[in-house]
Order: sequence, then C-alpha cells, then structure tokens
Amino acid sequence: MRQIVLDTETTGLEVSQGHRIIEIGCVELVNRRLTGNHYHQYINPEREVDQGAIEVHGITNEFLHDKPVFARIAREFIDFVSGAELIIHNAAFDIGFLNAELRRLDAGLPDVDAVCSVIDSLAMARKKHPGQRNTLDALCTRYMVDNSQRDLHGALLDSEILADVYLAMTGGQTMLTLSDQDGEGEGGAQGGEGIRRLPAGRQPLPVTAPSPEELAAHEAQLEAIAASSGGRVLWRELAK
Repeated sequence: MRQIVLDTETTGLEVSQGHRIIEIGCVELVNRRLTGNHYHQYINPEREVDQGAIEVHGITNEFLHDKPVFARIAREFIDFVSGAELIIHNAAFDIGFLNAELRRLDAGLPDVDAVCSVIDSLAMARKKHPGQRNTLDALCTRYMVDNSQRDLHGALLDSEILADVYLAMTGGQTMLTLSDQDGEGEGGAQGGEGIRRLPAGRQPLPVTAPSPEELAAHEAQLEAIAASSGGRVLWRELAK
C-alpha cells in the first residue's frame, strides 16, 4: 500500500477569501515504511501573505518572490500523489486549498480527492482520544514523537512528524502478519515482516528458583487471603 503524508502552508486561513497555498510537503510510506521519497515545493501565491500566517510558519513575501506559481508545479504534484492514500491532519483544510488551486487552472487536472483516497488523522485522533487535545503537538507528546525542531510550522517537517504520529497511533501489531510471506497476506497485517521465529539452538532463558524464605512468604500470603475470605481450601487448590 502506498500512502502519502501531506501538509500545506497558506497565505491565510480561509480559501473562500482568496488565500493561496505557499508550501506543499509530502513524505511517502509504502507498506507502513518511510521510503525516503518525498515531494516538497514552495510556491509564489501571487498575493500577499497575512502577517498572522507569517507568525505561524515564518514564510515571508520576500522569500516567495522567486518561487514558481502553482500552475508550474500542478502536474508534477498530481503525478506524485495519484493513486495514493493521503494522510492529512485536518484534511478538509488542505484538500479545500489544493482543489481550489487546481480549479483555477485551465489544465484539465482532477481534484486531489478524485485521484486519491483521504484519511483525516485529526478525525481519527478525536475518535481514538475523545475529549482530549488532538493537535499535532499534543499527539507528539501523547505518542512520544520528537517534535523539538518544530519551532515554526513547515509543510515538509510537519508531514514527517505526522508520519511518525500516524504510525504510532495506528501501530498495534504492525510487525506481525498471519501470512507466510511479506506484504499483504490474507488475514494478515499490511506491511508486516512475517512471524519472526527464534532459532532452535538459542540459549534458554534463565529460570531463577524462589528461596525458602520467598516460598514461606508466598504461603503466608495465601493463608491470609484464604482466612479473610473464608475460602482457604479453594485458595490452596488454586495455588498448587
């Protein structure tokens, strides 16, 4: 399974007010493993960036002045994500901006969610942790994901962090599959490595026998439990 963890930065919060995308960051997962393949692009939005947005992501109008406009990178972006399952935190925001950019063009390119399925990791986190904060930073704390480099928001960094959070949040038995072969087997976990069997000639685990004092203390504890519950015979039978 190919998944793309995606994030964007924008000139402001409302696409309905004509705000535009200024950065796209994507990292690729195949069978729940980071491949090292990524897509990252700064974009000239052809309008001013709101000061409030600059305070969040630190991307200035001067920095974006010589960057390509969205029309120049639209096809390569669609080619990169097509057919993948997108993982986005608060997906409605990013998908809304991306589709608005694509619809401005006269290039016959489809909406993003027409060529990709979408998982909203924020909705997933809210279902998994109801009543709790589920921002990306909060999830990093909950799942012990290092976000120490996240002084400002950035699309590529945030997508890398979200990939770690998503893998932790959906981890379970990610290394176990019921299939005899790697990959996706019937009834098995996607991306597993198969059942790892220990070699027959391995060293046995050490077994430490209890001392007489420990046995006596254990017996005394069972006697005390039996006396308090009136079930001495039952407890002694269970202890055998």
